[in-house]
Amino acid sequence: MTKLMQRIVTAVTLIVVLLLVFFTLPPAAAIGVLGVFVLIAAWEWGGFLMLESIGIRLAYVAIVACLMVAVVWLIPDRMPLLPLLWVSLCWWIVAFVWVTRYPTAIRRDVGALCGMLVIVPAWAGIVALLTVGERGAQYVLFVLAIVWAADIGAYFFGRRLGHTKLAPQVSPGKTWEGLLGGLVTAALAAIGGALWFGLSPLLLMSIGLCVGAISVVGDLTVSMFKRNAGLKDSGNLFPGHGGVLDRVDSVTAAVPLFVLVFVGLGLFAH
Repeated sequence: MTKLMQRIVTAVTLIVVLLLVFFTLPPAAAIGVLGVFVLIAAWEWGGFLMLESIGIRLAYVAIVACLMVAVVWLIPDRMPLLPLLWVSLCWWIVAFVWVTRYPTAIRRDVGALCGMLVIVPAWAGIVALLTVGERGAQYVLFVLAIVWAADIGAYFFGRRLGHTKLAPQVSPGKTWEGLLGGLVTAALAAIGGALWFGLSPLLLMSIGLCVGAISVVGDLTVSMFKRNAGLKDSGNLFPGHGGVLDRVDSVTAAVPLFVLVFVGLGLFAH
């Protein structure tokens, strides 16, 4: 099997598994399954920190797990999560500036905190979405569709038209042309979601552009930490795709912003 075919088979399998988790399991069970993958992501982030022992790495995962439990404890009322989502937005703005200035030294304690800022708000956003009435799973699929559309658009536009490097020190393969193409496809996916949810296409297109743009920051940020640790992939769980963080790097930035905007504008009430 070629590497491309391996990637396609793995991607299709992951999509099928996600659909089964979101649409066949009760929300509590879906949250539990996704929580396992989030903890794997925390373990992989520990690899970015180049921790000396398995015990210390497990301790880091335990701290993230405690924060995840705290999030689930707060989730019955989405309002207490808004400060966390605002902190997340501020973090991704800082991360964007950081990416533009890389290479820079990353202290281990700073990297550990950054991992929590990447993982925990994204977990909070997913939990919030899954607990939004009967359409929770649809909202999760919607934000994932925007991110996937941005990734696919960036890949094909970048291959055909890409010339100007976006962040050569962090991810040499990404181009500004690919970014613009990804934003176009993200906007189109958002318009499709607007028709499905009965919301304003213009409003959802704007949200899709913002979510698509910040998803790229998530991708570049995880790439920056991998490069700092001298790693090509975060793990090897998925054949041809690497680890969990390799698959959800864009999602970690996109989900908190998506939830923040939808809660702020009261769009979940529709």
